[in-house]
Amino acid sequence: MPRSGVATADEIRRLARHGELAVSVANADSQERHRLVGGTYSVAFPVVYSGLTRGLEKRRGHNGCAISVRHLTADCLDRFQDDVEAVVHDVVRRAVEPIADLDAWIGGLLTSATVDGHRRRRGAIGALQRPRPPKWLVAAIGADRWLVHLAVQILVWAGHPSTAGAEVWPTATWAEERALMTGDWGAVADVHRDIDTVLRAMRTRPAWYERYVEGPLGHKRAPVPWFEPETVDGTAERALDLVGAGERDEVHLRDLAHEAMTAIQARLRSGEDAPAAVADVVELVFGSGGRPSIDRLPLDADLGGEHVSRMMRDRAARDRITAAVLTILADL
Repeated sequence: MPRSGVATADEIRRLARHGELAVSVANADSQERHRLVGGTYSVAFPVVYSGLTRGLEKRRGHNGCAISVRHLTADCLDRFQDDVEAVVHDVVRRAVEPIADLDAWIGGLLTSATVDGHRRRRGAIGALQRPRPPKWLVAAIGADRWLVHLAVQILVWAGHPSTAGAEVWPTATWAEERALMTGDWGAVADVHRDIDTVLRAMRTRPAWYERYVEGPLGHKRAPVPWFEPETVDGTAERALDLVGAGERDEVHLRDLAHEAMTAIQARLRSGEDAPAAVADVVELVFGSGGRPSIDRLPLDADLGGEHVSRMMRDRAARDRITAAVLTILADL
């Protein structure tokens, strides 16, 4: 009979040592399978984060996300969870021989498992698993080296779950790639024109375009921009309000909190006095010491951060905030 709850990491490692993990999962009913797969997650996710995710986040410049799993922002957490799922998918199928050190063995699977998982996810939404521009498309854009590269990036991006803020395409990133490839440090508007050129060529094959570009794009989550997006000519363009103001404020404040904790941690490591460092950063980020450049204040309340500033001038409140911050930092 299946046992209740989720299998412990020790149970999963024991099954792996005896070469029984894969067969146990394969022969289990749905409840027992759920229990064993859940236990495999508990073994895999620390390995995925330390062996893959932390390095990726550092290379992306996401220093906050590189602190711990708890610090991953929404998009980075989604990528991490996708990678863990891909690794677990491989572990419960390939662990058919005795494995003395399951954690180390999982570490050796990270690249192959996550690449295969990425391809499976792309295939599930109809995107090309290995994007390559067909010969007719290369000919249609004149075999231009940059435009061919851009066509590949469009096909890759169409099947990627991330969004580009309020835009459909990550034009800022592509503008840098364009400059490095062509030597032309033009404006983002040049990239928009290049995208239009490639898309016009792609649309000459409507069925192909719908299957590999338009269809996969439809699976992306709707963006939740904080700032109103701008058109190519710089004029403001009102975005469709898909969520309430409270959700946008929550995202904004969480971003500020990540920045504040990172700054406080750095100052403490440099030897600064904890109460002074916490008070200074909290006042700067949330109080009247600094005001975010936004189209309206969060929930139209606490004008200029006066409430936070008053709290930081109160000794008891300041000590309470400092203690809470130090408790959070101790858990990192």
